[in-house]
Amino acid sequence: MAVDRTPAPPQALSTGAEIRLTGHPARLAVVCANGGQGRDVEGTWSASIEWLVRELAPRFPALRFGEVRYRLKSWNRLDMCLEDVIAAIDEAGGERTMLVGFSMGGLVSVRAAAHPSVRAVLGLAPWFPDRLDLSPVRGRRLDVLHGSLDRWLPGIPGVSPTLSRRGFERAQKLGVEGSYTMIRGGVHGMALRSPAGRILTLPRAGRWAELAAAAVERFQASEG
Repeated sequence: MAVDRTPAPPQALSTGAEIRLTGHPARLAVVCANGGQGRDVEGTWSASIEWLVRELAPRFPALRFGEVRYRLKSWNRLDMCLEDVIAAIDEAGGERTMLVGFSMGGLVSVRAAAHPSVRAVLGLAPWFPDRLDLSPVRGRRLDVLHGSLDRWLPGIPGVSPTLSRRGFERAQKLGVEGSYTMIRGGVHGMALRSPAGRILTLPRAGRWAELAAAAVERFQASEG
């Protein structure tokens, strides 16, 4: 019998942000954090995260997935975003949690890794500025995926792979285990949302999903 993996309607978090959960309460949870921008704008659901959860949730029926919509998706409000993700971890209710952070969500996930239930962080084109304190991922696993063509250009969001590579290497010096994988031909993320609301995949989306699934499978096996 097929398992229904339709996301539940969004529900409010204690901070005023929202979470969209897929799957029943489970011992293992995967909480996904969106990217952001410089202006203080209301949070949205990430097209890349939404597409990825749709791909992954049917493959892992024993896991509960959560997508976070920040109150404000701004890197000038990182403390607020961190509060939202911590509240989402608590709401997802996993004894063990994997964080998946896209773009700015990678930075937020590293900071949220100090939560006692977190065992692994997967950064998807993560923004790891040189000033980021990576000590919260000590004792956790850190995997990073980044598109080789990802760049910041005027009017086009992006994160240079150079930043995530330097961040990953700094984490390694702290004794953090994990992996860094460059996706040839990949850009910033897996999907975009059309003006009509449809999700449109970007180049190499399938490869992103394949590698992310491998990371989730490793988390499930290590915590099983």
